[in-house]
Amino acid sequence: MTDFQWPWEYTFPPFFTLQPHEETRQQQLKVWTDLFLKYLRHTNRFTLSIGDQTSPLFHNESLKRRLSPELVLAILAELERTGHANPLDKRRQEWQVYWHTLEEYGTMVYDWVQETGQTNSICTLYEIASGENTVALDFHGVDEAVLLSALRLLEQKGRCELIEMDGSHGVKFF
Repeated sequence: MTDFQWPWEYTFPPFFTLQPHEETRQQQLKVWTDLFLKYLRHTNRFTLSIGDQTSPLFHNESLKRRLSPELVLAILAELERTGHANPLDKRRQEWQVYWHTLEEYGTMVYDWVQETGQTNSICTLYEIASGENTVALDFHGVDEAVLLSALRLLEQKGRCELIEMDGSHGVKFF
């Protein structure tokens, strides 16, 4: 894995403090949300804990600056607003973060199913997320919990049916 390229803002100490001016704060949140998505994609992670203050995402050691839990929550709330995150617990301490929205993942998977002639067939989540036929696709490597959430949206639209057997999931596409 190559080293992650941090944006210039990451070396700017005020970037780690929630800005009081509305316009500046909105720009700050935009840069942070982009950074969260890029960093998590680079590290192939789909979950975040607000309490994980050791991650370089939350802590710039060379600056001795750290994101406050309030700022992390504001960033995650913005990601939630744009469809890129959802809290996993009521206290909003654990989060699932999506590089693409669930709607986008669902569309990518369904397009792949149609392009490869797999309608009316059953696929496992493993085949979709990690199979050799999806290596070149943007959804390859997606966390199965994220994939399952995206497939539930497709199921609500009548494009597939989720099947559960012995604790694992399959899906039949229509």
